[in-house]
This record gives sequence, C-alpha cells and structure tokens, in this order.
Amino acid sequence: MDISTVIGAGELTELSRSVDLFNKTLNPRNGVKQGLDKDDFLKILIIQLTHQDPTEPMKDTEFVAQMAQFSTLEQMSNMNAEMAKVFNLISRSQALAILGKRVEITEGNLEITGIVEKVTGGEYPQLLVDGVYYDYANVKSVINE
Repeated sequence: MDISTVIGAGELTELSRSVDLFNKTLNPRNGVKQGLDKDDFLKILIIQLTHQDPTEPMKDTEFVAQMAQFSTLEQMSNMNAEMAKVFNLISRSQALAILGKRVEITEGNLEITGIVEKVTGGEYPQLLVDGVYYDYANVKSVINE
C-alpha cells in the first residue's frame, strides 16, 4: 500500500482557508473572541481524527485523555455561567439592601453623598441618588443612620 504524503493544491487551499478562519477567531483585535471554548476543542478533535495518519491512528489512551479534557472544559464552562448568575443575584441583593440608606459614591474625581431613593434591577444595578442614577459598583461606603 502506497501512501502519498504530498498535499494537493485544492487540499492546500482548503487547509489554508481553514487555518486563516481559525486564526481570525483567536485574534482579539477582530473582536470575535479571545480564547478557546468547547466548540473550538471539538473542531480541533474532529480535524485531528479526519487528518490522522492511517498507518498510525490515534491511540485509545490519547483519545480518552482528550475526551476527558473536553468533559472538564464543558463542566468548567457550565460552572462559570452559573457563578456569573450567582454573582448577579448577590449584586442585586446588596443593591436592594441599601435602599433608603445614605451612601458615598465615587464618580470619577467626584464624591457624592446622598440617600438611595430607588434601585433598578437587571444585570448591573443602578442607584438613584439625588435624582441621578449611579452604578452600584461605584458605591464607596454605606452610612447607617
């Protein structure tokens, strides 16, 4: 059995296009994304399997190790998403807890002091102090009167 190790012009063009597309997704300057995710890992695994040398196929242990890495990546992604939800709930809860209290807010070089009149919901809570909305993240201190 004779196996050619030379890539044809069409295959080289397709491979070059795939590599360019993959590199563009990794380049943060393009605004696409900054790291690999589970979909990228699956794409790499599929490319490995489709382009492996038939005389030396991937060993079972390597394949199992890569699948274990994929499983770990999947669980970490899920845990990260759930932790973000918990963080948002805690932020909203803390913002609601200071409703009616006097706060010191840092906005650039300004320090604003006033009573929290209203709290908006959402992912990034806002506080209404003296008729102006401020981000909850800018609260420097809470004064209990």
